[in-house]
Amino acid sequence: MTERKKPGVTFESWVDKQIREAQDSGAFEGLDGTGKPIPLGDPDDELWWVRGYLRRENLPVDALLPTALALRKEIERLPSTLIGLRREDSVRDVLDELNARIVDWIRFPTPPIVPLGPVDVETWVSRWRTNRAEVDRLEKEHDAESAATSGRPSAANHDGASWFARVRSRFSWWH
Repeated sequence: MTERKKPGVTFESWVDKQIREAQDSGAFEGLDGTGKPIPLGDPDDELWWVRGYLRRENLPVDALLPTALALRKEIERLPSTLIGLRREDSVRDVLDELNARIVDWIRFPTPPIVPLGPVDVETWVSRWRTNRAEVDRLEKEHDAESAATSGRPSAANHDGASWFARVRSRFSWWH
């Protein structure tokens, strides 16, 4: 813990003393980027620092999208979002929550104004049932093949990967 500034000492001299003592003790030795220029982005790109921040913090770029475009992107990703759900009531909950956010945006739209309407829950549930049945069938086939070739029980033959990762790798339309 650093010492407190004594009365009568100026802040500048107190701070300078703290920095000098840290340098003398080697606190600044071996830091990443020592002796290198500060990395600046493309001079023609005004938002280079935002892109760098998102990359450093592993934040999705979608976080910067306006509400309407974020909702449109979420609708586009519905197949991959829903296929990971095992129960129909969970699928309906996700769709109802999405529709509630869409309706909220429709009531109080913010720019940009893009055509956007609630998703048809029954249509998406029907698609989910079809896709889920196919995923379950493929998963059972894969487990049976693995059990036959390895001689181990099928439940134990997953190589540490989740069922979703194993199944997703079999579908090219997910990528």
